[in-house]
Amino acid sequence: MVKKKGYIAIAALMSVLVSACGAQGTKEGGDPAPAAPKPKEPYTLKIWGGGVSAAEFNERFKAMFAQKFPHITVEYIVNGKGTTMPELVAAGDIPDIIRFDVPSIRTSYLDLGIGYDLSELIKTNKYDTQRFVKVFMDEVIDAGRSEAVYGLPMPPYFPQVLYYNKDLFDKFGVAYPKDGMTWDEIYDISKKMTRVDGGVEYRGFSSNPVNTLRDNPFSLPILDPTRDQLADPEKWKLLFTNLKRFYEIPNNKIEATNTNENAAFSKGKVALMPNQHSVYLTIPESVNWDMVTYPIMEGAPKLAPQRGPAYLGLSKTSKHKEEAFEVIMAMLSDEIQLADSKRGITTTLNSKEIEGALGTGHPVYSKKNMKAVNHYPPTPYTQKRKADLLDVPGATQQNLVGTTFIEVAQGKVDLNTAIRQLEEKLKAELDKQKNK
Repeated sequence: MVKKKGYIAIAALMSVLVSACGAQGTKEGGDPAPAAPKPKEPYTLKIWGGGVSAAEFNERFKAMFAQKFPHITVEYIVNGKGTTMPELVAAGDIPDIIRFDVPSIRTSYLDLGIGYDLSELIKTNKYDTQRFVKVFMDEVIDAGRSEAVYGLPMPPYFPQVLYYNKDLFDKFGVAYPKDGMTWDEIYDISKKMTRVDGGVEYRGFSSNPVNTLRDNPFSLPILDPTRDQLADPEKWKLLFTNLKRFYEIPNNKIEATNTNENAAFSKGKVALMPNQHSVYLTIPESVNWDMVTYPIMEGAPKLAPQRGPAYLGLSKTSKHKEEAFEVIMAMLSDEIQLADSKRGITTTLNSKEIEGALGTGHPVYSKKNMKAVNHYPPTPYTQKRKADLLDVPGATQQNLVGTTFIEVAQGKVDLNTAIRQLEEKLKAELDKQKNK
């Protein structure tokens, strides 16, 4: 995502109907003809898109605005220096529509005092929120720590898949992975694919530990939702153990300082990489890749681990709430989401038709096994902390898990000690929150 200030102006298009005689026309027989609809008053609608670039917004939505809302001039604002939500609120320049995700719902929205419950607008517009994947609607309500509906889920969301380098499998005569494989099967393949050939080291497996452990198949939180401790330490041990064995394969050691090992896959020397399907993940053309379903873990549900979508909400200060909500409905329409899906952007809707169109209009994705993305339904969202408990920022929790795992994978600390130390670090972070 491009994080720079950007504005899009979608010109207001209006036509004024004037009769030839300057007066109301008549029907045949002398009855007055119906008056032409009064043009809507033009105004400027401000939309804050977070990290989504102006170019992407323009590609996805500009034509729709010109057709459906010709009287609206859209001022599109990208998160950047001087245009963060706290800065905009401090300046009194608050957008009408705000894009936020679950990790930023508080810092970029609710804690700024601009949150607005969409429930009444949903009711008056008879808007069917059941058209969305249920876990996405449930998560935004839970993250808001109330019964309020602060946003509607906007594509994309980020389901986990398993990428593989076809050229390396061909080079070493190993069969490609298939949809529906288990972690044990992927481990066996990783051992076969880890080797030194012609003086070049080839790794069978690489991952971003923070990403892989956070988006786990159990939807396991880090901090316990109801107590000030690590959630289910035994399951965390299971997750650590499952991933650690890949870095115990000779010549497949984990990087010492880099938690984002995904870059190694892009160099063409790694055979397998678990990662999210994301239009923001760029793999060089030089890598002949494809994907299969994310591996299944014994004892875990057969679901696709995922990172949820962003949401479109309104600011309570907006003077155009009714029409801004109409804009949100249009941005999340079947028509727009079908076009998104063809670009490779995963839908937030319960629609097999739109799911099935994933990547069909994209020059790269149209040649890949995109069925792997939606082969399994998305996992439930990770349960949030109770509203009356202090919390630790999600990024802080994730980094603690990632750095702890790397120490285990490097053999610097044994698993039981590491899990105990992780819990101690989480409690120390909670103490910091208490002392703020």
